[in-house]
Amino acid sequence: MSTTTVSPQDAAMNDADPLDRLLLDGHAIVAGLQWGDEGKGKIVDLLARRYDVIVRYNGGANAGHSVQIGDVRFALHLIPSGILHPSKINVIGNGVVIDPAKVIEEVTGLRKRGVTIAGNLRISDRAHVVFPYHKVQDALLEAAMCKARGDGAKIGTTGRGIGPCYADKATRSTGIRMGELLEADRFRERLTHIVAVKNVMLGALAQSCGEPFEQIDAKKLADEFLGYAAELKQHICDTTQLLHDAMDSGKQLLFEGANAALLDIDHGTYPFVTSSNCSSLGVYPGAGVPGNKVSHIIGIMKAYQTRVGGGPMPTELHDETGELIRTTGNEFGTTTGRPRRCGWLDLVSVKYTAKISGATALSVMLFDVLAGLETLKICTAYKHKGKVLPSFPADAVVLAEVEPVYEELPGFSEELTKATTFAELPANAKAYIQFIEDYVGVPVKIVSVGPRRDQTLVR
Repeated sequence: MSTTTVSPQDAAMNDADPLDRLLLDGHAIVAGLQWGDEGKGKIVDLLARRYDVIVRYNGGANAGHSVQIGDVRFALHLIPSGILHPSKINVIGNGVVIDPAKVIEEVTGLRKRGVTIAGNLRISDRAHVVFPYHKVQDALLEAAMCKARGDGAKIGTTGRGIGPCYADKATRSTGIRMGELLEADRFRERLTHIVAVKNVMLGALAQSCGEPFEQIDAKKLADEFLGYAAELKQHICDTTQLLHDAMDSGKQLLFEGANAALLDIDHGTYPFVTSSNCSSLGVYPGAGVPGNKVSHIIGIMKAYQTRVGGGPMPTELHDETGELIRTTGNEFGTTTGRPRRCGWLDLVSVKYTAKISGATALSVMLFDVLAGLETLKICTAYKHKGKVLPSFPADAVVLAEVEPVYEELPGFSEELTKATTFAELPANAKAYIQFIEDYVGVPVKIVSVGPRRDQTLVR
């Protein structure tokens, strides 16, 4: 990441707004349609100037959004991408699980780079807290399951405690919310009881898989997190009320999804998913805003397919083309640095996720990465045991066994990064975008041809 200090607002003034023709009146959602890493942060950053409040509604520090302003890149993990616009209110909603240390680390890093963070950041008092024992549980459970199966296969968790924290949220008796950190005596008492249970559970789990485990000190942990609470106190509030007050006063809301629909706990490739509702459907419980309030749902997709971690990926490439896409697209995780698995665009899955997300428009990202390939393939159907499947399968075992059916399109050798309008794209590039639009049945409104704000085309 660049260490250059820059004022984001100054950089924004120097960049022409490429979305002048994309007028979105009413609240909107930006959500990923693949396995994450589609480039949602860039689109949120571009749209943020048109909205008053930017809201993150799901996930935790396992997600990452990258925004590039000029030649300067910002990596965001828990804080919404709208933070680079100092006049906007940024909300971490109740559906997010929060590691307070990571929020403070992120705030400190952004401030050092000239980003204003004060009253423009709000954190839900209903959001659940990620503790160190959640991360320990993440690692131990993965190790225990690998040992039990004897196959070494992993789900591919980031180990950041996200799943165990959401599990505690559902268990109720072992979950702690951000607002409780502001009540020191009550927090200490509850944490003491929870830690007593966690020590028993995790100790037994560690013993079963032959892993070391150090007993958790409840007092020391409480002191640590009360210190975090003191730093974050000014930001913690009832964000549900804040959002409804904003809507009632005529302000416009932009909802920012983390992860993506194929990782959705209910509708993704279970069990190789994350632990939250990360399709657009997660907005409503994750922010406390009813569905009839939202007018626009922008589905973000790459011009090809990527995935991090375990799980089936029908169009994955294990050849030079896959490596070329990875290298050209810089396909390494914003949060973890892990190399992403790369493959041809899978429109069977995109059509499925566009439907469940209710996408009203598509944004095709990293289109420039495909420049130079003589032939482009797009998956338009799955065959399973010789038969074409009628829909995207719910069973990950079936998905792992499918054979992708491809349509081949001629590639394009022209560089796309200097295009300023859709009309300037080569004919074969336009045909690729039109194919996506026709197959999915949702208009492609945005095409990204580079990482900068100004490298964005609007149809």
